[in-house]
Amino acid sequence: MKGSNYFKNVIQDYLNSQAEKDELFAKSLSKENKNIDDCINYILNQVQASGCNGFADEEVFQMAMHYYDEDDLKIGKPINARVVVNHSDFEGKKVPTQQKEQVKERSPKVVKLKSNNQVSLFDFPGV
Repeated sequence: MKGSNYFKNVIQDYLNSQAEKDELFAKSLSKENKNIDDCINYILNQVQASGCNGFADEEVFQMAMHYYDEDDLKIGKPINARVVVNHSDFEGKKVPTQQKEQVKERSPKVVKLKSNNQVSLFDFPGV
């Protein structure tokens, strides 16, 4: 599994917080045959199988909990994936980003071709 460490840490923190609140889940989390790397691999395989590109935090957290609750899951093959995390923790608090990308705003350029035989769509309001 080559998912980001940040993604792994967010999942692990969430699972630990749930284990503190739920004694039954704490037993699932401490199973000897389960580990965070296989959990992340399971999540990545589930995401790939779904064909979707984005998931809500709760959906991903539920996949992680499901991995620990169930003993007979097929984890799937290791996936080398780039995971994008929405920079908020599981409680909805903003987490400072390590690197901020500057987005360059571009104004659209409208080019009108002037020709006797060519009509521009910009000449027709409402189109």
